[in-house]
This record gives sequence, C-alpha cells and structure tokens, in this order.
Amino acid sequence: MKKLTTLFSVLCLTLALTVPASALDYNIDGPGDPEYGKSTSIEPVVTADRGELPNVDVSKNAALIPPTFGSPTAYTLNTGTPLTPNLAPGYMLGEGAIINGNAGITVAPPDFNTIPSGIVSGGTSTGGTVTPAPSTGYTEVTSDLYYSGGYLAVLKIPSLNVNVKVYQGTDDKTLAKGAGHFEDTSIWDGNCAIAGHNRGANCYFGEIHNLNVGDTITLTTALGTRTYAVTSVNKISDTDNSLLAPTAENCVTLFTCVRNQRAYRWAVRAVEV
Repeated sequence: MKKLTTLFSVLCLTLALTVPASALDYNIDGPGDPEYGKSTSIEPVVTADRGELPNVDVSKNAALIPPTFGSPTAYTLNTGTPLTPNLAPGYMLGEGAIINGNAGITVAPPDFNTIPSGIVSGGTSTGGTVTPAPSTGYTEVTSDLYYSGGYLAVLKIPSLNVNVKVYQGTDDKTLAKGAGHFEDTSIWDGNCAIAGHNRGANCYFGEIHNLNVGDTITLTTALGTRTYAVTSVNKISDTDNSLLAPTAENCVTLFTCVRNQRAYRWAVRAVEV
C-alpha cells in the first residue's frame, strides 16, 4: 500500500512537470485623446450630418471691427465696421453695381454713429459751418388715397411681367390679395416700401432678385404715376430694417423672402427717373 501511494505521488508530479507553461495575458489601454485647445476659426464646420449653423453667416465676411474704446456703442453687441466691406452681407450696391453681369462700384451704407464735421452732440456749432441734415420726403396714407377697390396703388415691373395692386399692411391676409405697403413708410414722396410673396398663387415678387440695374418700375397712386429705375439688388438679414428709413429722393423699395433661407430677404431699391 505504501509503495502504491509513493508511485501515485511520483506519477502526479511527473504529469505536473509535463504540462507546458502558458504566458500571462496583459491588457494595457492606449493613451487617451490629447487635450487640444478649442478651434479659433470662425468658419462654420460642415459635417456629414449637416451640422453647420442654418441661415447664419459666421464667416469672415460678417466679421466686425469693434467700435472705438469709450465710444457710445463700445459695449453694444453686433456693432462696429465690417472687416471686409465689399463682402459684408447687407451692404448696398450703388450706381453701376455688379448685378447679373452689369459692371459698377460698391457703395457702403452711411455710418450713423459719426457726427458730421462742424457739429457736436446736441446740435451746437463747433465754430465751422453747421451742415443741415438733408430733408426727407414723406406722404402719409390718408382715406382719400384709397381706390374704390380698397387698394392704394398699382405696381408694374415690365421686365418681370408683374402688374399687381398694392394694399395697406404686410400681414398674410393682405399679401394674399396682392402686394403690401409697409405702414410706416411713405406712399408717394420719399421711400415707399412694398412687400410681396415669392411663391404660391400670389408669387408676384418671386423673381425680383433677377432684376438688373436700370430696369424700370412704375407706381401709380391717386397722386399720379412715377417711373423708377433699379439701382441695387441686395440679400439682407430679416432683421435689417435700414432700407425702410425715409429718404430725400423718391424711391420704391421692394422686399420678399429668400427661398429656403428664412433668415434672409431680397431687397430691391429703385429711384425715380
């Protein structure tokens, strides 16, 4: 019995020594992503899932040079002068502007934060000649200016085959009937601003962005008929109301939406000829 026990022990030891040794498995995680700083670029990043900001110009074209330190608008958001004026959105094209192939120049809008030479705040003269502000024309809408059909004017754009009646107001109900007159603007002298739809059954202004400098527009009211020539066609922000301001010259300004770009508007300015 003792011999069998000894023999069994020797056999087990022999078998243990014949089992091959296996290597140990090690799992070492690689280093994580490096801690890079955030991008300083103001350009939108287009991703596969279209992750860019919709209808918002955040390119260098819209960059502003901050106002002068200590100026009245130094701490006001979205103020300053454009870094690239000729590319900045909303800048007006002037006489001979390049639209659909016509050659010309670019005219920047006026700086309303600058006090004219010879004038100080409050209107006191600094000793030089005080330059009076140009007078602006304005004709108020009165009851006697309405036609029997309830409209104020008839607008015609021959190059686009547009012939539409203009009603007071710019709400959806009004624009369903024709074009709409901005209530705070003039109906005759100065700046007469008019809006219209760019699609649907009443798509009267759907092609105004294709107008060329020099194309004519006529406006007939109870006060008479005037002919205007297009001087600029601009794509502007829907919050830009600068083209609704009164003007010294007689003009019509047409507005409509930009298709599939809710944050922008087409604006056409035409001056009396």
